[in-house]
Amino acid sequence: MHSIKRKIFGNIAFLVCSALIFSNVLIAGIMYFQIFQDRKEQVKNEAYYIKKSIEIVGNHWIAKDLHIDSKSRLTLISRDGTVIFDSMEDISKLENHRNRPEIVEALKKNGNGTGESVRISETLGEQTFYYAVLLKSGNVVRVAYTTDSIFVTIAGLLKYMIAIMCIVLLLTLILAKRQTLKILGPINQINLEIPLENDIYEEMTPLLYKIDKQNQKINEQLNKMKEKQAESNMIIENMKEGLILLDEKSKVLAVNPSALNLFGAEKENCINQHVINLSRNFEFQTAIDTVQKKKSVSQVLQLKDGYYNILAHPILEEDKLRGIVILILDITEHHKLEEMRKEFSANVSHELKTPLMTISGYAEIMKNGFVKEKDITEFSSRIYNEALRLKNLVDDIIKISRLDEKNNVFDYEEVNLLSLSRIVAERLKTQAEKNNIKISVFGEDISIIGVKQILDEMIHNLCENAVKYNKNGGKVEIRLTSTKEHKILSVIDTGIGISRKHQSRIFERFYRVDKSHSRESGGTGLGLSIVKHAATFHNAVIKLESIKDKGTTISIIF
Repeated sequence: MHSIKRKIFGNIAFLVCSALIFSNVLIAGIMYFQIFQDRKEQVKNEAYYIKKSIEIVGNHWIAKDLHIDSKSRLTLISRDGTVIFDSMEDISKLENHRNRPEIVEALKKNGNGTGESVRISETLGEQTFYYAVLLKSGNVVRVAYTTDSIFVTIAGLLKYMIAIMCIVLLLTLILAKRQTLKILGPINQINLEIPLENDIYEEMTPLLYKIDKQNQKINEQLNKMKEKQAESNMIIENMKEGLILLDEKSKVLAVNPSALNLFGAEKENCINQHVINLSRNFEFQTAIDTVQKKKSVSQVLQLKDGYYNILAHPILEEDKLRGIVILILDITEHHKLEEMRKEFSANVSHELKTPLMTISGYAEIMKNGFVKEKDITEFSSRIYNEALRLKNLVDDIIKISRLDEKNNVFDYEEVNLLSLSRIVAERLKTQAEKNNIKISVFGEDISIIGVKQILDEMIHNLCENAVKYNKNGGKVEIRLTSTKEHKILSVIDTGIGISRKHQSRIFERFYRVDKSHSRESGGTGLGLSIVKHAATFHNAVIKLESIKDKGTTISIIF
């Protein structure tokens, strides 16, 4: 990863170094050119000075009066190239100069009578400037100036230039570092949550606008995620079912309140702890061990007097266990219904078997002629009563089945409960009088929307039970009252009452408090169960108040 600080600093340093090198090279080039021109001009001026002097005074002036710089050399050359005079060398030892470039140029017919050249001695590192001028006499006077090579001169200055460059470079790097920090300082201090308040550099404006738009999108996404997370948490927290999430090592990642309540555990003692801290139930732990082997488990456990279906599934990624999800369903009601179904089937079989056996027994005796003629009427009466009891039982079972079936279509109408109660009371009047029981109806004239046949059956069963289980000389009252929110039908008797231990079960199918009394009275054991189903059908609530040997009040609250 590249550092912008390092990059800016490096770029500044590179630019500074490049500028220093370029400027020094440029300066050296300018110095070279300037020194070169100055030396050429110096030799030229000296040559013209000597030319003027010779033309005015003559050649003898050279030998007598000329005091030339030790670095300058004066040579007088004839037209044929013979050296006439040389200020430094013995002319007898000098070769002909006719072919020297500056001499050739000075002697050109169409020239201006001057010639110049520069020759460098690579071995000595010296540079000699030559300037030749044609005299009126036809001779050529040449001035030569020998000095160190300009490159050598510049090379001598190079160490100073390098030293200066290093000092300048060091100072520049220090300033570059400070400047880099100064440039990057505001950038490092940008608040990315509110980028538009940090618009410090014009070049950064587009980027800051993009960041701001991106922030808005991110915030929108985060808000949506938070909303979904809140919804998910609310659903999970309020789930009736228990939910547990484990990692691959069976440590608890999440658990909802339903699961905690079921196992009687505290959340802080379970999160990020092994699931055994949640429950030590052997069957539950066995289910977890099975899921660890990448197998799904569905198992019914009995916990806290209830029955629960444990559904545990492995979470796999590329056939590798990543976690476990456990759903705990409360099937207590289902289990109870199943038990009730089994009990109901057993009770129905028993209740049907009893009258059938009686009918079959009496019929067989009569068939085989073992009955005296005077007893035939009694036997026939018993067979009839058992058949009637069997018919009533079947009718009651059909009634309950119809109420259980939600797809049945009934005719709803406005039913006057006071009138219906009077009809039921009149119907049971004869039965009540046989037991010396007075049955009466009083209260408000109230109506509800319902199914008249079902309401009739409900009131009839309540009143019939109140008559059957009453005392000699007792009373049964059907009372109708209402409040702002409810309409109430109550059946009150002064009968034998129901002990507290039986009160929670009397609305169950075939449940009898006193079985011998029920059979004597011809009851099927389904009367109050029909009442319960009829009340539920009309969205009503049943309220039971009973005291042993004092009486019972059953109220239907619509």
